[in-house]
Amino acid sequence: MKKLLISLLFLLASFLSVFIFVYSQTKPVSKDTSAKYFLILKGTGASQVADNLKKSGLIRSPLLFKAYMKFSGLAQKIQAGQYKLYPNYSLFKVISEINKGPIEVWVTIPEGLRKEQIAEKYINVLNPPDSESFRNDFLNITKNKEGYLFPDTYLFPWDASPSLIINKMLATFDEKVGEISLEKLVMASLVEEETKTDLERPIVAGILYKRLKARWPLQVDVAPETYQKLGLPQAPIANPGLISIKAVLTPEGSPYWFYLHDSSGNIHYAKTAEEHNLNVSKYLLTR
Repeated sequence: MKKLLISLLFLLASFLSVFIFVYSQTKPVSKDTSAKYFLILKGTGASQVADNLKKSGLIRSPLLFKAYMKFSGLAQKIQAGQYKLYPNYSLFKVISEINKGPIEVWVTIPEGLRKEQIAEKYINVLNPPDSESFRNDFLNITKNKEGYLFPDTYLFPWDASPSLIINKMLATFDEKVGEISLEKLVMASLVEEETKTDLERPIVAGILYKRLKARWPLQVDVAPETYQKLGLPQAPIANPGLISIKAVLTPEGSPYWFYLHDSSGNIHYAKTAEEHNLNVSKYLLTR
């Protein structure tokens, strides 16, 4: 009986020791009340988040964070974005704040979108309280900015205004592109829309420049007016990415004057109208 009592007391003491240790690991790292902005990148799992929180001085035990997130089912619900956390938060307060979602969110704007499509991207992600007002403001501010809204992945607060967003996109354009003539930007927008891979962009740019120099109509499907009129459209038709912009700055010479894409997206070049017509028959008219 005495041995049993000793064993029970030992187990109780062990349990209390473990409990006290675990409890101590849930307490705030410090009494510091200054905010820390904690960034979670896309694709970051709970394990990496835990390690980063530890390195940032926001939690004591990455192991407890991982265990809690796993067994509570929250590990798969972590959202990418920026969080405002404090070192005087307990472990459970940190988890609660992360579970609420970020104060800033990632928005990816792919290459080749028009300003109307970009506005819808932001509306879908940010979900502003008055989407119609947001849309109208965005389109009014970007009235003469087509082509300059740089495609990229941006981090914005949920309540970001159209002006804040547009200023950031224009600043990114200035940073990554710099000075460029309107004519080259228009050409870059055509190349962006006419091509499907990075490898073909400089070649297609070279073909279109050859047509311009020879005073041919450009005849690009993405800008129907180029079938009737010589020269470039008056303004960019979309917002090109950096690779398309570089393609028009350094176009690649080739013997080709024509090109088309088959139903699988593969490009086929031709040196003469006769070769091009054969490609049309082979790749577009046959099933």
